[in-house]
Amino acid sequence: MHEYDTVLKSLLTDSRNTLFHLITGAKRGRWLNVELPKVLQARVDLLFEIAATRELILLELQSHNDPNLPMRMAEYALLIWRKYGRFPKMYVLYVGTQRLRMPSELDTPGLICRYTMIDIRHWNAETLLESNHPADAVLSILGRYTDRLETVRRILECIAKMKGSSRKIAFSKLMILAGIRQLADVVEQEAKHMPILNDIMDHSVIGPAIRQGRRQGRAEGIAEGKLEGKIEEAAGLAQRMLAARFGALSPTTKKRLAKLTLPELEDLAIRLLTAKSIAELFPR
Repeated sequence: MHEYDTVLKSLLTDSRNTLFHLITGAKRGRWLNVELPKVLQARVDLLFEIAATRELILLELQSHNDPNLPMRMAEYALLIWRKYGRFPKMYVLYVGTQRLRMPSELDTPGLICRYTMIDIRHWNAETLLESNHPADAVLSILGRYTDRLETVRRILECIAKMKGSSRKIAFSKLMILAGIRQLADVVEQEAKHMPILNDIMDHSVIGPAIRQGRRQGRAEGIAEGKLEGKIEEAAGLAQRMLAARFGALSPTTKKRLAKLTLPELEDLAIRLLTAKSIAELFPR
C-alpha cells in the first residue's frame, strides 16, 4: 500500500476518528505496539486495547486481493496471543478498487480462523461527513456516495476550517486517498475554487509530493487492474478445461478456483493434463 497504508493508519488512529468505532464498537482504550515476536518480524497494521475489558482488536488494512490473507490473519492471531496472552477480535478493512474476492476465514481440518471483512465502498460516506471531523471527512472519499462532486466539496469545506499546517497535511492525505478512487483531478480542480486551499498545490514541498503520489497511485491501479484481468482470464480458462474433462463443476470447485493465484492457475493447467479426477487437482 505504500503511502496509502501510512495515511490510513494516521486517520484511523486519530483521537476523534469515527470509522474505527463504527466498525468495531470500541471507544476508550489505547493503541498497542504492533511489532510481534517472530523469527522474521511480523507487523500488523493496527492493534487496539479496549480500556474497560482489555479486549484486543486487530484492524488490518488491505488495498488488493491477497490469496494469502487467511493464513496471514491466522498467524497474526497466534502471534498476538503469544505476546499478550489474548486472542484479538479481527477485522479487515478493504479499500481497493477491484471486486473484493478474499474469504473471511481460514477453514482447514486442523484450524479455523475467522475475521470480519469490510469493504469500505459499501460504507455510507454521509455517516463520516456528518461527524464534521477532518479525519472522518478524508476517509469518506473511499466510501459510498451518490454525488461524488458534492462529496468532494463537503470534504474540502471541512478541511478548509482547519488552520495552518494541519490544513495542508489533511489536504495531502486527501489527495493520496483520492488517487485510489481516481478522483485526484476532481479534488485538485475543486480546491482551486476555494482561495483558502488554492495555495496548497503551489507549496514548494507539498505540491510536488502530492503530484508524485497521485502518479504512483495511478500506476499501481493500472498494474493491479492488469493482474486482476489476467487472473480472471486464467480462472475462466481453467474452469472451461475442467468442465470439458470432468463435466459440470460443483459450486465448491468453482469457489476454490476463484481463490487461486495466477501461478497456481498455471500449475493447475499443467497438472490437468495427467490428472484422473478433480480431487487430485485440489488435495486437502
